[in-house]
Amino acid sequence: MTLQDQSARDPRLDGSDRPDDSALDHTAPDDTAPDDTVLDDTVLDNPVWSSLTGHHAQLAIGNDLVKHFPDDVSPFVGVRDWEHPEVWEAVLDVFGHGATVGVSHADPVLPEGWVQVFSIPGVQLTQTDRLRARPDAEVLELGAADSADTLALVERTKPGPFLPRTHELGRYIGIRREGRLIAMAGERLHPDGWTEISAVAVDPDHRRQGLASRLVLDVAFHIQQRGDRALLHASAANTGAISGYEKLGFALRRRVTFGAVRTP
Repeated sequence: MTLQDQSARDPRLDGSDRPDDSALDHTAPDDTAPDDTVLDDTVLDNPVWSSLTGHHAQLAIGNDLVKHFPDDVSPFVGVRDWEHPEVWEAVLDVFGHGATVGVSHADPVLPEGWVQVFSIPGVQLTQTDRLRARPDAEVLELGAADSADTLALVERTKPGPFLPRTHELGRYIGIRREGRLIAMAGERLHPDGWTEISAVAVDPDHRRQGLASRLVLDVAFHIQQRGDRALLHASAANTGAISGYEKLGFALRRRVTFGAVRTP
């Protein structure tokens, strides 16, 4: 999936299935809740860069100012500082002329000759003390062997960018019924101290059963067990998913922009 393909799709980023209320009456043991340690959240202002220079450094391609994931892993691009005087040359150095380059969590002023391809308003949500994460006995961990099924589910549900090797970014889980993958979710960006929950998708024939909520709570549980905290991104237009995440215990941290530009 190219960035051009993404701009033409339904502009929801994640959480295409609203987590419904049937999963909200479960509570986790007290030791699953995060402690009161003050955690620096400034990395969330630039989470792609933090991820590509930290947890996902082994996947990073680029230079000192611009890095990106392999094309079959994720379309996200990390930029150290959009105000750096050499940043545009650094982008050209990595991507070349006439390329489409992802821009997220920023809205830089483009130099002459650069063109905005698309721009989608989004939101960034982070866990609060109300989140009661818990493991789910029905979920199965997904990997390379499940690639055909995960890509088919993504095609049916359009949760956002998910590529053949996206599962390498973190732990991905799913629920199967009669052998068919009907729901999935997982981990994408890993800014320092945080892990993003992503690719929340439920087959249209199995919605309104609390599956999305169960998956989110399971992913969040394992994030917390590692000592991280959970965050989410969604299209600002996807108010149903945002409302569901807020009921689970997430809160708006900031509004963000997701888009792409074309190099001259």
